[in-house]
Amino acid sequence: MDSLTNLINRIGLPRLAAMGTVAVLILGFFGFLVLRAQTPNMAPLYSGLSLEDSSAIVSELQTQNVPFELRGEGDTILVPRDQITTLRMNLAGSGLPRSGQVGYEIFDQQSTLGATSFVQNINNVRALEGELARTISSLARIKSARVHLVLPERELFRRERKDPSASIVLSVRGALSSGEIRAIQHLVASAIQGLNPQRVSIVDDTGNLLASGAEDNALGALSGQAEERKLGYENRLRTRVEDMLANVVGAGRARVEVSAELDFNRSTVTEETFDPEGQVVRSTQTREAQNQSGTASGQVSVANELPGASDAAGNGQSEKGNSVEEVVNYEISKKTETAVTEAGALKRLSVAVVVDGVYTDDGAGTITYAPRSADDIAQILTLVRSAVGYSVERGDSVEVVNMQFAERPELATPGTDANGGLLDFTRDDLMSGAEMAVTLLIALALMFFVLRPLLKKVISPEPAPLALPAAVELGQNGTLDADGQVIPAEGHAEPTAPATIDWVSDAKAVGEQQMQALKSVGELIDENPKQAALVVRNWLNHQAA
Repeated sequence: MDSLTNLINRIGLPRLAAMGTVAVLILGFFGFLVLRAQTPNMAPLYSGLSLEDSSAIVSELQTQNVPFELRGEGDTILVPRDQITTLRMNLAGSGLPRSGQVGYEIFDQQSTLGATSFVQNINNVRALEGELARTISSLARIKSARVHLVLPERELFRRERKDPSASIVLSVRGALSSGEIRAIQHLVASAIQGLNPQRVSIVDDTGNLLASGAEDNALGALSGQAEERKLGYENRLRTRVEDMLANVVGAGRARVEVSAELDFNRSTVTEETFDPEGQVVRSTQTREAQNQSGTASGQVSVANELPGASDAAGNGQSEKGNSVEEVVNYEISKKTETAVTEAGALKRLSVAVVVDGVYTDDGAGTITYAPRSADDIAQILTLVRSAVGYSVERGDSVEVVNMQFAERPELATPGTDANGGLLDFTRDDLMSGAEMAVTLLIALALMFFVLRPLLKKVISPEPAPLALPAAVELGQNGTLDADGQVIPAEGHAEPTAPATIDWVSDAKAVGEQQMQALKSVGELIDENPKQAALVVRNWLNHQAA
């Protein structure tokens, strides 16, 4: 206890209070770090939920005793990151979230006993609309969707039939391309029997008409496809030429614009050609005939008309003859050609290239611009023509112009590419890194600015108070005690007052001067206590540092 009391007295109550305060702060800080490390990392389970789905999911999480947080206006639910997959599977088994739409589960919730056909038809339409909305919402660019179907019923004894139609309202991320709009139209049309994709109208959440849903929209769709194909062809050529020129004149120092004229007419030509020189005998037919005839000189009688009667019998003249008939059939060679010209053939191509000049540094930080030489422009022109497939017969046009850009592109240092993969962090990684950096800074500040000076003060011993020595050697004359009296040495007589050593008198004089100085300092402190406190505080801070 005496040692502990001495230690406490040596340290002092103010220092002990400061040490206790710092210890409590440090323990609290590290306790906060431990609790923060044990707190589960929360991540979004679902976002953009309707109030009905959010309420149902919260009730299910409370039933399972799962910690959760609500963000926004209740449309985002956060749960521990390591339980997201399990919770989503469990909620999917319970049919959550429903996204505000009713699907085929409507038939599981109702009893068909006693339900009229009208109710069943209405439920069928609601189920189709809900399932289609869920399918469309699963697309990457779609946030939410609402589908309305018109399925007319065919009345009895009526030949005419009205075609079904559909209207869709989309909440999108960014802007949908024409290909994505047509994909949604065909998706809905394939799910409804007898629905034409052109009768599906689509509107986004800002009121823009994406597809009119009219029958004559087919022509507009074809023109949209043609324009999209033209833009795709021009973009491919422009990217190819810019990549090539970037290796020649530098990145960002060449601009390329391509205008392509495509022929979207589709034609089919059938041609038959007969070659008269290519004759081939197909068949030959020969016929031989003998003819014999005679005339009677006398009257006609029965004997002349009898078969086998001789000419002499009739006393008349007779004639004989042979005839040969030959028929040759020839096969003439024939060639049939059918040429189909598909749409999208290139009719004419125009390419415009603007190239920046050359910048030189004189070493003093002054950048000088110089245009490129005619040989360089000619070489670039040759490269561009070869890259785009220049054709004189089509009437293509390729122009390369050297002009100074309004903003001089800075050449990046090697290895400073901002598109590298080293900085591809997610938002969670950035938040975790920032939290760790702040925690480390706070810990270092406590160590260097609070704990280190305090330990330095505690460990360093306090300076002992100044005191006169018990005795001072005076050589052969004796010693000087703490009271300033001279004690004679053995074998020497006690010195008389006039024999007092001169330096002792000098020491007394110096002591009197020091006492006078201390007295003057005390008077100054009494007169100016605030300034004296500032001086002492500066001394203490200097000693602590």
